[in-house]
Amino acid sequence: MQHDHPSAERAQPVAKSGDADVRIAGVAHTYAVVDGPVLSGIDLTIAPGSVVALIGRSGSGKSTLLHIIAGLIRPTDGAVRIGGQAVQGPSPRWVMMFQAPSLFPWMSVAQNAGLGLRYAGQKDGAAERVADVLDLVDLASFADRNVQDLSGGQQQRVALARSLAPSPDVLLLDEPFSALDMFTRQSMQTDVRAIAKRLGLTMILVTHDVSEAVLMADRAVFLKSGAGVIAGDTDINLDDRARNADDPTFDAELARLNEIYTGLQTA
Repeated sequence: MQHDHPSAERAQPVAKSGDADVRIAGVAHTYAVVDGPVLSGIDLTIAPGSVVALIGRSGSGKSTLLHIIAGLIRPTDGAVRIGGQAVQGPSPRWVMMFQAPSLFPWMSVAQNAGLGLRYAGQKDGAAERVADVLDLVDLASFADRNVQDLSGGQQQRVALARSLAPSPDVLLLDEPFSALDMFTRQSMQTDVRAIAKRLGLTMILVTHDVSEAVLMADRAVFLKSGAGVIAGDTDINLDDRARNADDPTFDAELARLNEIYTGLQTA
C-alpha cells in the first residue's frame, strides 16, 4: 500500500491520542455454572503498539476473551485495563472488527465509514477524517459507491475504515478475514498489519490459523481448548520483509509455532 503523497490540506489520518497497553488481570468467565468456566485466571500484559494473536481451537475461550477486552462482555471475575483505564463497556478508544462487515446496504462507502464517528459523537471534521481513512485503506475512489457494489474484501476494508475513523488506541480482530478467498485474505492480513504499525495501534487478533498469526503478529498467545487458560506464549521473530509464504524463515517460524500448538493440544 503506497501513500507517499497525502493531501497537504488534510491532517494525518487517525491521529493517535497516545500509546495504550492492555493489562488483563485474573480474568475468568462462566456462561452457565453447569458448563463450567470458559476462562480461568487469565493474566496477560500486551505492550503498546504490539500485535498479539490469541490462538486456540473452538472452545478455548479466545473469542470470549476478545469480547471481554472490547467491553462487550463483563467477566465473572478479574479486570481489563487499556492505557490505564478500566474497561467497563465499549468505547471508541478500543474497537472491534467482526467476521461480517455489517454494513448498511443503502448507504455509500463514505457514509458507512463515517458511522463510527457518529456513534462516538465526533462530528467536527468528520468528512475530512472519512476521506483520510478511505485513502488509508485504498478505497478513496469508491467513496460515493454503494457498498453492495463492492467485493467481499472491499467491504471488509470499509469496515476497517469505520473502525479506524474514531482514532482508536486498540484494534481488536475477531477473525474478520475468515470468509475471504485466500488471495484477498492474505492481502488484507498484510495491509492491516502495515496500517496498525503505521498508526502505532495496539492490535489483538483471534485466530485458529497459525499461519495468520505468523503473518500478522509479533507475539502468539495459545489458549488450551476446554480449559480456558493460557498454555503458551511466544514471540514471533520475523522481519516484515519475511512475512510471506515464499520466505524460508517464514516457513521455519510457522513450523515452530505449529509444533507448539500441536503439543499444547495433546498435552
